[in-house]
Order: sequence, then structure tokens, then C-alpha cells
Amino acid sequence: MRPVSWTWTNRIPSGALTVIPGREGIGKSLTLAWLTAQITRGVLPGRHHGTPRPVIYAATEDSWSQTIGPRLFAAGADLDMVYRVDVQHDGGFDALTLPRDCSALGREITRLGVALLAADPLLSLIHAGIDTHRDRDLRTALEPLVNMADRTGCAVVGLAHFNKSASPDALNLITGSRAFSAVARAVIAIARDDEAGDGSCVMSQAKNNLGPLDLPSLRYVVESVEIPTDEGPAYVGKLTITGESDRSVSDILGDGASDGENRAERDECADWLKSYLISQGGEAAREDVLKAARAAGFAEATLKRARTRARVTTTRAGFPSRSLWQMTVRDDRSPVGSQSAQSAHLTEAEPTGLTEPTGAPTGRFGHGPSPR
Repeated sequence: MRPVSWTWTNRIPSGALTVIPGREGIGKSLTLAWLTAQITRGVLPGRHHGTPRPVIYAATEDSWSQTIGPRLFAAGADLDMVYRVDVQHDGGFDALTLPRDCSALGREITRLGVALLAADPLLSLIHAGIDTHRDRDLRTALEPLVNMADRTGCAVVGLAHFNKSASPDALNLITGSRAFSAVARAVIAIARDDEAGDGSCVMSQAKNNLGPLDLPSLRYVVESVEIPTDEGPAYVGKLTITGESDRSVSDILGDGASDGENRAERDECADWLKSYLISQGGEAAREDVLKAARAAGFAEATLKRARTRARVTTTRAGFPSRSLWQMTVRDDRSPVGSQSAQSAHLTEAEPTGLTEPTGAPTGRFGHGPSPR
């Protein structure tokens, strides 16, 4: 018997599979780049905090020189600690394929001391002959992967897409067989919060077999940043976590399935919330807001949606600390007030200098200033 080890405290278990699903264009790949930067810099809350560790980044859909490398650089990753993976097979090189390459991959993870295998996306690593919509077939690829993760202690984090269904349950929206969410020990769903008005997105723990499920959701923004290359500046996205979010991914997905009557109720509640806070001098304790909302006939779920609509921010104050709801006093992307202890640890590392690639098929990946 042994305790659970966490690569990201209470969110991403070590030695297990974690899936990050969401719709296109909301920063899923940037989330992996952010995680890679945190781990290679040793700043992610968890077992490797204070000890930078290598990451294997397995990606098939994007260019390394024009997309993946620049994203990692912008995120602040130590590029000397990031490995790309190619597989020598039948006299040539091809992409990592599951379950064929699990044993060889496990040996490399152990040899290099890798803390994270980043799969972008997870579906692209599955052998083409496996029907990913059939539970039993998909398990033939995923179960050897999780067994390898368990043996090595490496966290495996794979991206997945949402299907076109309308449901507040993120697990039901993952494209492909239910085995993706069933085999994974943790699922971190992400979604854009259109009600926020600033283009921000939210990540929430949708499944957590090995730890607590009632974790605070986190809000992040994606910004375009400039990075230098020998051929001139390049522009890529960078993910920045801005703090906790009162609205979860489930709340956001539920909004998508709501009808006009629910939206009208939300707008009415938003008007009430602004009036109530003004009457309280601009801020009030969360428990007082909830009590007053119930007395006014508004459900807590409606109040949460209305809070974002009303551009009301939250902060914590006092000892013991309590949550305060405040009227927005400035129009920017920064939340008013301090973050929780865990959110405070999620600081961005400074970008590193560009390094030259070694050219080794399974060696360290350094993104040079120009494609090679």
C-alpha cells in the first residue's frame, strides 16, 4: 500500500492517466505548454515542486518549429528539459503509437527521469487499426499506457475533444468511446465563459478518482505574445491563470443548453445583485449574498451565472478568511483581491533563451530560431 502522489496537487495524479477535454480554439494545447513549463521549472504545486523535471511532449498535429517550440518558449519552459519523441521503425522514423511503443517508451521515461508525458492529442497516438469508438478496442491501447505510467510514476496527460452534443456533463461530451474517461483517473474539463465578457476560459475537475472533486475551478486568459527568431518576430498564444472561478465548466456547459427563459432569469438576477451590492456599500460576504438571493427567490446556480453577467468579482479577506463579492471597480482582466494559496503558487516562469536542437530522435528538444 502507498499514498497517492500528485504531479499537480489534487488535480493530476502521478503514475496515472489524466484527460483534458474541451472544444476547439480554447487553449487546450496551451494548457499542456503551461504544464510543461511549470514542471520543467519546478514551480507546479505537487511532488516535483522545487525540483525541475523533464517532460516528453508527443504531438502530431502541429509544426515543432512554428507552433510547438514557440508555444513552449512563450510559456517559459526550460527547452533543454523538453523531449520530443520519434520512433525508429522499419528502417525509418514515425510517430509514437499505442500500444506498440509502450514498453520502449517506459524505458526512456525511466532512463531520463521524465515526470510528464504530454499527448497532444491523445487520440492521435492510438494505432490506426483500433476503433476508438468501441470501448473494448480502445482499452487495448489505453490500459498498457496506464500500466506503463504506474510502473514509472510518470503522469500521462492527454488532450481530447468535445463532441457536438449539448450536455452539462463534460464526461459525456468526450469524443470517442467512454473508455477515455473511464480509464482516466482524472479529467480536467475546460470551456470558454462567454458570460465573462473578457474571452476568459475556465478549467474544472470533472473527475477525480484518487482525490477530492470539490476543487475550485480556475480561470485563465490567452494572450498573444511576441517571441524572437533569426527570421523576425513570431507571435503565439500564452496561457495565464488569473485566479479561481465561481463558475465551473458544468455551469458554462449548462448555459449552452439553457433556454431564453433561463437567460431572462439570469439577467433579472444580475440587476438584483448589482442593486444589492450597491446598497451594501459595494461589497458583501458571499454567505450574506446567498441568503439575500434566496429570500429574493433566486437559486444559487442562477446567482453564479448572474455574478459573471454583473461583472462582480470575488476576493478573500479576514482571519479566518471569508469570500467577499465586490462590484467591479476597474475594467481589466485582473481579478480584484488575492488568490487562494494554491492559485498563488501558479506563477509564470520567465522565458528562457533559445537553444539549438541536438537532432537526436529521442533526445532533448531545443527550439532553434529558424526551422531545420
